[in-house]
Amino acid sequence: MEIFQFVGLALITTVLIVTVKQLEGMHIGVLISVVFGAIIFLLLIGKIGNIIDILEQLAVRSNINQFYLATILKVIGIAYITEFGAQVCRDAGENAVANKVEFAGKILVMILALPIIAAIVETVLKLLP
Repeated sequence: MEIFQFVGLALITTVLIVTVKQLEGMHIGVLISVVFGAIIFLLLIGKIGNIIDILEQLAVRSNINQFYLATILKVIGIAYITEFGAQVCRDAGENAVANKVEFAGKILVMILALPIIAAIVETVLKLLP
């Protein structure tokens, strides 16, 4: 099971970060944490591609407009990237910056959702007399 590899890597990274923070200070620990996040992302990129392929196949089979699928995938991407960025900021002790990153992510999601919301409202209005 791959989860053991990820947890093992996480535990090794955590021990390394704690040790480095005690010897060198916080800055290198944050850098190690960011590198760890990038490694995890790179290890999972193939699986992310598989998920996107499956969702695209389902959308084609069910005749869902590709625009909607693309929008949903962008929203999911923004959510994950926002969470990662906010956690890095928190690891560095910058909670205020993390909150701003989360706020920006929420606004970007809302912007992407507007065309879908508009399409839903138009559909509802067509159904009303």
